[in-house]
Amino acid sequence: MDSGLYAACTALVSRTQALDTIANNLANASTVGFRSEHNVFSSVLANTGGGSSSALNQAINNYGLLSGTTLDGTQGALQKTGNDLDVGIEGPGYFVVQTANGPMYTRNGAFQVSSKGQLVTATGDAVMGDKGVISMLPGPVSISADGTISSNGAVTGKLKVVEFPAGTELTSAGSTYYSAPANTATAATASNVRQGLLESSNVNPIASMVELVNAQRSAEMMQRALSMFNSEIDKTATQDLPKVG
Repeated sequence: MDSGLYAACTALVSRTQALDTIANNLANASTVGFRSEHNVFSSVLANTGGGSSSALNQAINNYGLLSGTTLDGTQGALQKTGNDLDVGIEGPGYFVVQTANGPMYTRNGAFQVSSKGQLVTATGDAVMGDKGVISMLPGPVSISADGTISSNGAVTGKLKVVEFPAGTELTSAGSTYYSAPANTATAATASNVRQGLLESSNVNPIASMVELVNAQRSAEMMQRALSMFNSEIDKTATQDLPKVG
């Protein structure tokens, strides 16, 4: 089969996958603490069976693949809410949350108090402190820049905020939760928490829309290319091959 067909097919698949990533970013443009993902493409040169190949042959057999995504670590804007249990992070840190699948990390600080008196996320997962699950005391809540939580002058706990070394790959675990390789989280040294603020999504809607349009156009071009290849293959099968005999 014509190698150009393979190239167009892999390009169409990669652009379709890229569209999913961009659409997910746009869908979460207003999600608190959401961090956008960017597509990473790689180029694979198929084995053409021999030594040196011409420039045209290399171009035809050069397949573009979507090798993965990277998380955008850009700080989102901190928006004032006035809610004492809303906490934003200024810096590269993440809150630690205990879930059914183990510890997860989030920038979404929209916390609340459960019926058991524990500090939890909107989905009911326990927010971790430096000494475990945080049990809240009744009364007005005050949260200092280092994450210390107090009520009526009594300290109830301290938010566990962690950071990751440069190059650490965080993986989206759904919603605004992220997972990280084991033993990569370290105590935050360059982050501060801000009570009464929430971090907005760092998605740039305008840039994402431009990226979406470009990806759609690329996908449409690959679809047209596939149609052309199919037409040529059909022509060869119906017109040229019978003449060989």
